[in-house]
Amino acid sequence: MAAITMRLPVARKAVGPSAPRGSEKHLVAPGDTITTDTGYMRGHGTYVDEEKLIASVAGAVERVNKLVCVKALKTRYNGEVGDIVVGRITEVQQKRWKVETNSRLDSVLLLSSMNLPGGELRRRSAEDELAMRDYLQEGDLISAEVQSVFSDGAVSLHTRSLKYGKLGQGVLVQVSPSLVKRQKTHFHDLPCGASVILGNNGFIWIYPTPEQKDEEAGGFNTSLEPVPLSDREVISRLRNCIVALVTQTLMLFDTSILYCYEASLPHQIKDILKPEVMEEIVLETRRRLLDLEG
Repeated sequence: MAAITMRLPVARKAVGPSAPRGSEKHLVAPGDTITTDTGYMRGHGTYVDEEKLIASVAGAVERVNKLVCVKALKTRYNGEVGDIVVGRITEVQQKRWKVETNSRLDSVLLLSSMNLPGGELRRRSAEDELAMRDYLQEGDLISAEVQSVFSDGAVSLHTRSLKYGKLGQGVLVQVSPSLVKRQKTHFHDLPCGASVILGNNGFIWIYPTPEQKDEEAGGFNTSLEPVPLSDREVISRLRNCIVALVTQTLMLFDTSILYCYEASLPHQIKDILKPEVMEEIVLETRRRLLDLEG
């Protein structure tokens, strides 16, 4: 019978939120004391008990001036205005679509908050309302931007820019929203021949980079031409690389995905998901990212 190693519980050290900004983030578990200083304000993921600020979720401690909060490692998407999201239409209602965006409540896309085919700008008529299912129907994937957040946490979307709209052929990967790094742009054309949309809500869309961008389509003319084998192989490799990065809890952004893709090239696509190969390519990715920062 194999020996079992056991460790007795020890008192956890209180985490001071006044750690220097450049230092590694402190991780806490539910019930851990974050600080005993009464000068800090309670943020999301914390509560006060006997004048101590205590974590209510497992995650990383974040401080903004005197506000202390804990960002959960695994959580549903909490929308913020300006976020780029990828979502799936779940229901067509009167003058609106309901969209699944990995949040606690369904998001809403109003008919008045989207571009008409061709990017036409005009008031929506009764004919447009009757033709809503011609634009988007249940099961369609879209890219959109968060326009506003309601008091109950539900999100209102818009697709008024021509870069948003209905998504064509590609692969959807669902990850934890906490692993998607916030950047200036979340639309990336990678040099390997594919493009990605890194949704802040944890939905990542991988698709073949279009040869020419049809800015007049308004996001509704989706190509149904067969995707060449070479493009499908690149997309499959990228998908497995993202799964590897998520398994090793590495942040997802264009550089980390590209470095992981390059590190995976000596291996076959199906082998990337083997634990030992996954660890090897993510270690190489981590090393290159550290060299880039240094």
